[in-house]
Amino acid sequence: MNAPEALFPANWTKTKKQADLIKLAKSILLEPTGLSEQDLHHTFGHMFSHRLDDADLYFQHTRSESWSLEEGIVKSGSFNIDQGVGVRAIYGDKTAFAYSDEINLEALSKAAKATRVIGPEGGKQAVASKLFNPLSNKLYSDINPLDSLQPKEKIALLESIERRAKARDPRIIQVMASLAGEFDVVLVARADGLLAADIRPLVRVSVHVIAEQNGRRESGSSGGGARHDYLYFDAELINRYVDEAVDGALVNLESRPAPAGPMTVVMGPGWPGVLLHEAVGHGLEGDFNRKGSSAFAGRIGQRVAAKGVTVVDDGTLSGRRGSLNIDDEGTPTQCTTLIEDGILKGYIQDSLNARLMNMPLTGNGRRESFASLPMPRMTNTYMLAGKDDPQEIVASIKRGLYAVNFGGGQVDITSGKFVFSASEAYWVENGKIQYPVKGATIIGSGPESLKQVSMIGNDLKLDGGVGVCGKEGQSVPVGVGQPTLRIDSLTVGGTA
Repeated sequence: MNAPEALFPANWTKTKKQADLIKLAKSILLEPTGLSEQDLHHTFGHMFSHRLDDADLYFQHTRSESWSLEEGIVKSGSFNIDQGVGVRAIYGDKTAFAYSDEINLEALSKAAKATRVIGPEGGKQAVASKLFNPLSNKLYSDINPLDSLQPKEKIALLESIERRAKARDPRIIQVMASLAGEFDVVLVARADGLLAADIRPLVRVSVHVIAEQNGRRESGSSGGGARHDYLYFDAELINRYVDEAVDGALVNLESRPAPAGPMTVVMGPGWPGVLLHEAVGHGLEGDFNRKGSSAFAGRIGQRVAAKGVTVVDDGTLSGRRGSLNIDDEGTPTQCTTLIEDGILKGYIQDSLNARLMNMPLTGNGRRESFASLPMPRMTNTYMLAGKDDPQEIVASIKRGLYAVNFGGGQVDITSGKFVFSASEAYWVENGKIQYPVKGATIIGSGPESLKQVSMIGNDLKLDGGVGVCGKEGQSVPVGVGQPTLRIDSLTVGGTA
């Protein structure tokens, strides 16, 4: 369904109050089909004719686009509009959920009747008689990023990536680049009376190059993004992405097979925090711990990492890819300390698991879309800086691996065991970098690797804004980060 273009002016100013966000969200999501707040009350009334513990309505309108360049030509582009409402009813630890891509009173009524059967008839719970607005974070602009550049300017941006990459080195034989933007409007209504809204911009640029030398081909990648408009990508930032991708490909042309076996591993700052995200972060999500399937279940107050290791999940970082003003249940995000000086302090929670575990909300109830159920998910998860000089950390390696960048990986939540591939890594002997290596795979256990941390750099860095987290078939944008870390013993799988 198309909302009137007038609802998406390109020059929106920053909204200062949650009430303004709600007004705007209602104008896009409710008013075009004649829905009112009173209709939302009636919907909850229908649902609570059965005995329920909680219920919510999640309205969403999303506009997204992507442009991609290959061989100097913008070969593909897409533009999508998605809109709908999700209706959830909760009784005990059971959930009923229905959704519709039509937003109107009939769809709400059908969903209410379908989901309320999760609870027995004869409900007596009081439904809030008036919706109230919570205080809200204000972490990013309300601007529609899709309108911040004209189509010709978007194409020119991608073409500039191609030109700079080819100009950097004649060994660059192929350049692929993409530009993507999203404008997301959400409105959350809860049976307890809460009404909250968010306007969420999101942009991303990706660069991938292939270099060839003496018949050998290697690749390099870079990119970044933020909750911003396309003007975030100025010439300096685009040039940095291109240089990082080109440098990565050229380094890989000189790489040798990676040694294998147990060894000291130093991980660089920033994106290598994805290992922390996968190997530790997922294990600290409330649902896994409530069910006892996480390696961290029942261990609050216990030492789970070396002294000096402090890990937080922070959804309040201004403009970051993983940040949110409110989560997808209407709860304001916050900075939650998960591990402090090696001691487990808490878990990441949504409303369902927080209630069942008798723990506080942390603002981590997230969903991919109105057609998905919320669950505990990370926002920006990172380790705080220590006091060690990064150069001294690398110099401390007698024989081991310095992993600067990571590719994909897998983790088993129950055991905490992980496997990650290093996309850029170097062999180090007696504190000196010897040569780049290829094919290094980092193997270990999240809980055990945290105990092996012996040096923590003073160079905390967050990733460039490219993280996507998958869980139970749902993907959401996230951020990761860490300082340079020395882990005394990890298993490296290699080809040498």
